Amino acid sequence: MKTNLNGIDLSFVDISYNERTKHVHRLHPYLGKYPPQLVEAFLKYYFNEGDSILDPFMGSGTSLIESNVIGIDSIGLELSRFSCLIGGVKTKKYDIPLLEKEIKDILSLTKDFSSRLALSDTQSKLFKNSNKKYETDSEYLNDWLSDRSLQEVLFFKDQINNYHNQDLLKIILCRSARSARLTTHYDLAYPKKPIRQDYYCFTHRRMCQPVNEAMKFIKRYSLDTIKRIKDFDELRTDVSMQIIQGDSRVIDLCRIHDLNVYKFDGIFTSPPYVGMINYHDQHRYAYELFGFDDNRYNEIGSAVKGKSKKSKQEYNDDIIAVFQNMNRYLKQNAKIFVVVNDKDNLYYEIANACGYIIKEIYNRPVITHSAPNNGKFSEKIYYFERQ
Repeated sequence: MKTNLNGIDLSFVDISYNERTKHVHRLHPYLGKYPPQLVEAFLKYYFNEGDSILDPFMGSGTSLIESNVIGIDSIGLELSRFSCLIGGVKTKKYDIPLLEKEIKDILSLTKDFSSRLALSDTQSKLFKNSNKKYETDSEYLNDWLSDRSLQEVLFFKDQINNYHNQDLLKIILCRSARSARLTTHYDLAYPKKPIRQDYYCFTHRRMCQPVNEAMKFIKRYSLDTIKRIKDFDELRTDVSMQIIQGDSRVIDLCRIHDLNVYKFDGIFTSPPYVGMINYHDQHRYAYELFGFDDNRYNEIGSAVKGKSKKSKQEYNDDIIAVFQNMNRYLKQNAKIFVVVNDKDNLYYEIANACGYIIKEIYNRPVITHSAPNNGKFSEKIYYFERQ
């Protein structure tokens, strides 16, 4: 089992955090995504400019972004509406001057509103006693955001419909709301309950206070988003990136309006792991803000289904259904790359059921600082070929 590709260490342990999250890859945090360097290495080694790939588990769109830079056409399929929103914002070609104007305009309005909140807070001593203009029925947002943060978030949300780049502004707001939650600095990925008192912070090794405002994050991420969009705009090519919301187990690409379906040269994807991540809970703030459909019970491998023997068999059947469906759109001898933590060795049976031969298996050590206790594990990269 190989641990490197053409001399490249697949752990990418020496790649800095800034490089791992370069340009649009960090427009919004997304737990469990692979580093763009991994996609880049395999695509450059196994595919050519002008090829095309499918990603039936698109997630936040990493494969599509890296394919575009190399000059490879791509289509990403994803069940989650929020994931499609993130991917769509990342892949969109923007009118940069208009984008910058709109972001700075809504930022200026929100800063003025925030200043009035601060003045109101000072005058009334306690903000909770001042008159609130914005309210929400969401128990989650009321519980997890301070009074001031909630007002700033809801004000920003109320302004979004006045602009052209609404999806981009939604992502800025979601990212800001995530950081503004009443949680500890060291537990942004897995917060358990709102924190409203001072606490000892293991990140800073001192007593810290819960976040009391969203404005600082709205400002930070607004300016950061402009920079990241500009950076990717200098790298992107004219090849196609298409995102389709749907269930990869049953979706019929031939029936989708305006989609020119052809045979793809391969797949590069990372399926969900069995019972590990509930993406709805990970992005609960976004679902509450914008009312996205809750598909957690339809998602393959969802944490709500657990890791029982029954759940693993259901997962196995679902993954087989996805790749058998994707076979309809693959060329003969197409290359399929699957990045997965397959500790139960399910993918040997999956490959056999889908008519794939195993050409190579790579092992990739993973260190994820967003997991509890800085979790360490390894994942396999299966290289299959369609017979």
